[in-house]
Amino acid sequence: MNPPAPRPSATAGTRTVVMVDVYAPTMRLARAFVDAGCAVVRLRSTPEIPSVYQGHADPADEALFTDTVVHHGDVTLTAKAVAEHSPIAVVTGGELGVELADRLSEELGLTSNGTAGSAARRDKYRQVEAVRAAGLPTARQLLVTDPDELADWHRALGSRVVVKPVRSAGNDGVAFCDTPEESVAAYRAVAGACNIFSLRNEAVVAQEYLAGTEYVVNTVSRDGRHRPTDVWRYTKISANGVRDRISGAVLVSPAAPERDVLVRYAADVLDALDVRHGPAHHEIMLTADGPRLVEVGVRLCGADTAAQALLALGESQVERTVQAYLDPAGFLTDVDAPQQIHRHVAMAFLTSPVTGVLRGYPLLDHVRRLESLHEIHIGVHPGQHLPLTVDDTTEPMMIVLAHPRPEVVERDLASVGWLDGHGFYDLEPEAFGVVA
Repeated sequence: MNPPAPRPSATAGTRTVVMVDVYAPTMRLARAFVDAGCAVVRLRSTPEIPSVYQGHADPADEALFTDTVVHHGDVTLTAKAVAEHSPIAVVTGGELGVELADRLSEELGLTSNGTAGSAARRDKYRQVEAVRAAGLPTARQLLVTDPDELADWHRALGSRVVVKPVRSAGNDGVAFCDTPEESVAAYRAVAGACNIFSLRNEAVVAQEYLAGTEYVVNTVSRDGRHRPTDVWRYTKISANGVRDRISGAVLVSPAAPERDVLVRYAADVLDALDVRHGPAHHEIMLTADGPRLVEVGVRLCGADTAAQALLALGESQVERTVQAYLDPAGFLTDVDAPQQIHRHVAMAFLTSPVTGVLRGYPLLDHVRRLESLHEIHIGVHPGQHLPLTVDDTTEPMMIVLAHPRPEVVERDLASVGWLDGHGFYDLEPEAFGVVA
């Protein structure tokens, strides 16, 4: 067995950045800070690594960090341990670390979004209320404390309802409910359950279902100035008992007319939540009445979207976040610079309708022959257990398409959707299972 790689050490004059809860989805940002000449200290906000991130650690990534600090609940002790590294910034690595990063950066007198609006940046009910209080249009919602109240609210609303935990990520615990009875059942299933961060759901919110097209707007901010780095349009399917499963994301061209509307709304959301610094990931529904916030995470977008944004536009949240903290003057100089698209890009998130031990992907060669194929990220390899795809953590594969012509990307994305299905997955016969 090879010995573990030695940890880098901060030398005199090296700037140190502390990243809170930096795991696989945001490791790219840690690498970028290291490449910019910084020492990076990892701070875990929980003593145990959340189950969703377990098994994804790469030994090469471990070597990035000069130290690891573990928060055990005492902010004073954690702040003291962090201060010993004399950091120039405390940055959120993932959703779970938003509030602790706010608290420590404020406590240490560093660039900070502060703690006054911190809870609303994590709590999906509070953030919509804060956005509404700022005068922006939002979905109607209810903080659920009683099943009978929820049933009455759903009946009065008279339309589909979304029930979800106030603190989680992805589509964990999200249920689309057509009847009051379905809403109550969803509430009972989610309330008190353990979420993907290995924490118990402390509260549940019910919101009206927003009809329209859902978009992602990724931003980076410095001193209250907001740079939209990349915008994506979701494609969706209904499969495996899941309504509105996200099956893909298509880059929205900087010249697209809807982009300005979405970007302006996202900036107003950031102002409403007093987000002045760092990355944010917005999910916004463009309805017939205009944009409405689904939710916002004040952290980097997941799914390695930054790599695809860089491929398409020559910039991403990663580079802009590093610039915002290390070269704020340069960031502010470029904050309103126009973007040009280099390649049109789409990501396809495959949806397995079967579960068992995977023998292979018999149709993968068809994917490899697509004109716009850029790369394939395989999440489940032959010989491993293939879960039924019901959420963002069980995707068997992501396919990235890129081409100078948008129609080629759109065609190939549709082709991937045609290929994906029962025939795409070959399972060991004794473990075979199919959802009708």
